[in-house]
Amino acid sequence: MTKEQMWIDPHIHMTSRTTDDYEAMAAAGVVAVIEPSFWLGQPRTQVGSFQDYFSSLVGWEPFRASQFGIKHYCTIGLNSKEANNEALAEQVIELLPLYLHKENVVAIGEIGYDDQTPAEDKYFRMQLDMAKELDMTVQIHTPHRDKKAGTLKSMEVCLEHGLDPGNVIIDHNNEETVQEVLDRGFIAAFTIYPKTKMGNERMVEVVRRFGSTNIIVDSSADWGVSDPLAVPKTANLMLSRGIPEENVVKTCYSNALLAFSKNGKMKEADWLETQLIDQRNLYNDNSVLRGQQPRVDSETIE
Repeated sequence: MTKEQMWIDPHIHMTSRTTDDYEAMAAAGVVAVIEPSFWLGQPRTQVGSFQDYFSSLVGWEPFRASQFGIKHYCTIGLNSKEANNEALAEQVIELLPLYLHKENVVAIGEIGYDDQTPAEDKYFRMQLDMAKELDMTVQIHTPHRDKKAGTLKSMEVCLEHGLDPGNVIIDHNNEETVQEVLDRGFIAAFTIYPKTKMGNERMVEVVRRFGSTNIIVDSSADWGVSDPLAVPKTANLMLSRGIPEENVVKTCYSNALLAFSKNGKMKEADWLETQLIDQRNLYNDNSVLRGQQPRVDSETIE
């Protein structure tokens, strides 16, 4: 596999996906994923549920991904929606430092605004201070409602806190926000959904219009209607529509690698070096097989 055939999905919630998704992604050329901490679909009610969730992002999920030849990284943070439960949010903030130094944690995220409430603002700022103190990359969730105002506010607050815009990924962009994000020196990520938000047809035109510098394509695939193959599908569509291959590789691979590798935990060598799959391996006495025949690459190599 050459670099031109490899893709990174830098925003996908694999906790909500299946092993079939991992297999399909690997077959489509996805070599690495980044899984941001997020809202699981209903509010969590106690800090222990966050602790178990964060533990899975640095433990079980990287193991599960490895069983299909994909390198798994994550970002850790208190999401904006659940920041509105202030009593719980205080406990989660205290929990974060236990996970931010784990070996596959490449940023604080996804954090930011949902309804742009005072509580969301408070805990967003607290986590930005944490990022600045630890010199960590930040991954920002921009609101689905009143997106332009929320995106502008997110960037203004980051600058207030003295963060380097080049170390902040602003996600869930659209045609209305991208120019402002790029003009301010932030990294603009785009969530590609099958029927809502940014579709891959629109993404082709964004790259045609704005180029490939500081632009990232991701899927944000989760428990809802979403597509874990959104990145390779968008890459292939861009190629078929005449977008230069260099720009496709940048937006669907190398820009994500550059943005999230600054703390040294995400390295291209992690997947360029031969990684033989042995599905006989266990994690806490568990495997992904459920009684199936294991894939053992080493047995087929002479």
